[in-house]
Amino acid sequence: MAEQDVPKDWFEFMQKMWNPMSFPLPGMITPTVNIDEIDKKIGELKSVETWLTMNTGFVQMTIKTLQMQKAALESLRAAGEAASKQATPENPKEKK
Repeated sequence: MAEQDVPKDWFEFMQKMWNPMSFPLPGMITPTVNIDEIDKKIGELKSVETWLTMNTGFVQMTIKTLQMQKAALESLRAAGEAASKQATPENPKEKK
C-alpha cells in the first residue's frame, strides 16, 4: 500500500488546507496591530476585488457574444436548409 503524502509539520498542513494558493495571511498567527498596514492591505484587496469584478464582466460579455454568434449561425443554417428544401422538388416524379 502506498504511503500518503502527509506534511510533517501540522502548521504547514493547516495552512495548505486553509490557504491552498499560498497567499500570505498576515493575521493568521499573530494579529496585525499596525493600522497603516491594515489600511494598505484593505486597499490592495479592494484593488484585487475591482480587477476580478472587471474580469467577470469581460467573461460575461464574451459569453453573451458567443451565444449571439451561435444563435445567428443557427438561424442562418435553418434559413439555408429551408431555402434548399424549397429549391429542390419534394417529389422527383412530378418533374417528368
